[in-house]
Amino acid sequence: MPQPASESQASLLDSNVIFKMNSRRHRNLFSGFTLIELLVVIAIIGILMGLLMPAVQSVREAARRTQCKNNLRQLGIAVASFESAFGVYPASGWTKAGPGNSAGKYVGWRPLAVPFMELSNVEAEYDFSLNWWEGKNLDTATVEVPMLLCPSVGSVFTDTSIVAKPPRPSLSIVKALGRSDYEAIMGVKPASINPFLPSPIYNNENRFSVMHRDSRVRHADIRDGLSTTAMIVECGGRPNVFRNNESRGDLSNDQGIGWADSEGPFSLDGSNFDGSAEGTGPAGGCSFAMNKRNDNEPYSFHPIGGNLLFAGGNVAFYREDVSLILMASLCTRGGREIIQDADF
Repeated sequence: MPQPASESQASLLDSNVIFKMNSRRHRNLFSGFTLIELLVVIAIIGILMGLLMPAVQSVREAARRTQCKNNLRQLGIAVASFESAFGVYPASGWTKAGPGNSAGKYVGWRPLAVPFMELSNVEAEYDFSLNWWEGKNLDTATVEVPMLLCPSVGSVFTDTSIVAKPPRPSLSIVKALGRSDYEAIMGVKPASINPFLPSPIYNNENRFSVMHRDSRVRHADIRDGLSTTAMIVECGGRPNVFRNNESRGDLSNDQGIGWADSEGPFSLDGSNFDGSAEGTGPAGGCSFAMNKRNDNEPYSFHPIGGNLLFAGGNVAFYREDVSLILMASLCTRGGREIIQDADF
């Protein structure tokens, strides 16, 4: 039969219970992270984020590049629809009467393509009996058209004071013009490109692409092939001026000031390494075809290259180190060059 505990034994048991309770409370009090452990965890999280962010950015840019390609494909459909309706491709800009421009006003290729872009609100407001900067056309030109904006460009400052480019006068408007990051490439400048060739190829007969000023180009006129003749290129960020990914607020642009502008299209010249010069030939180092300057040269905000829309409706991404000779061959419809594909 168990014996009752003595007073001393009871006291000892009470002491053990108190000790165990205090020990458990002590362990609970210090069961969290130490400062060193916390710093290690933070460092590990930082390393993981550093490894993850480039991948996230890469995925986002891939999505933006895909959207840019889709924009260009939609523009290709609109231009092809114009050709089906009128028998010729739209001129890059009209200065006289022609297909789609019976009144003979100054009008660019984008307003001509608007009726085929499912933009009924813009189509209803544009008046082809006026120059693009006159009357209600100037208000219509302030409408932002998402199809004309590359998602990689981001926000761009647009001015409400526009310098003159005759016959267009200087303009002061309440709302900035709607931008376009895509432009018709009219062809090449023979004097700029020929010096890079073993013997001159380009002249005033074969220097043009699909859409140029006052042009009436048919399918049959594209002798180099629809799928290898570029007609629209990226020229992002206008009307701001960019040089090598840097916005230059000290420089101004009187062309490509909005999607309705008929003076935005340009011919390929070639730029030097920092974009400060164009068309000076080998002596001036103007051997770069893309992404050096966005005033009158192909310019993209995508890393390492840019998209081109061809007359066949196909879109291809070319690296920014594409040779000037290859780019020139892509930007002409009748040069009869042998083109080696450089699509990535």
